Amino acid sequence: MIKLRQVSKLYPPDTYALHKVDMHIKDREFVSVIGQSGTGKTTLIKILTAQEKPTHGRIIVGGWDITDIAFREIPILRRQIGVIYQDFKLLPRKTIFENIAFALQVCGTSRAKITKVVPQVLKIVGLHSKAERYPGQLSGGEQQRVAIARALVHHPQILLADEPTGNLDSINTREIIELLKKINELGTTVMLVTHNKEVVNLLKKRVITLDQGKLVSDQKVGKYML
Repeated sequence: MIKLRQVSKLYPPDTYALHKVDMHIKDREFVSVIGQSGTGKTTLIKILTAQEKPTHGRIIVGGWDITDIAFREIPILRRQIGVIYQDFKLLPRKTIFENIAFALQVCGTSRAKITKVVPQVLKIVGLHSKAERYPGQLSGGEQQRVAIARALVHHPQILLADEPTGNLDSINTREIIELLKKINELGTTVMLVTHNKEVVNLLKKRVITLDQGKLVSDQKVGKYML
């Protein structure tokens, strides 16, 4: 599903955010990517979503070589990759339904399809009864669930979760991780970028470690070891 071949990202004059990274993540895998701040995790996400282009190497997503992706094709790529961030990026003056619908409206989706899809993703994240509430009326955990629902509206093949539990307490953290596991079991490839040692150790899934832009460890059933 995701292949990186000798991928490097150089920021002038001489800072490598990523340096000769080889990575292969299979369809339907759940992978945690760990590393200290400044080790290239955020750059990895930006490259996979075509916010940045690599300096060297090749990037293949779902069989599509996106290394030199054309600007007009980027929206197509981003409909195949859902992204969740630490800050929920919700629109405070729109209801939960409207926040999720907006992700479809900007792509020209018909009202009929929006009316069908939004309740479906709200049901997946367990918030179908709160569709008419506003973000400020929800807990942090619930707001992150809305962000996850929004990321699922295009039925992405891949879900990138960038520190999704960074602003949550331990109870909400476990609930969000269980939800990501459920989404993975439904067939979506999940890449979790996290600093949370407890989360990684509880998952008991594959762990990739980055250090100073290099891939230094790849454990099939790993623990948080830095």
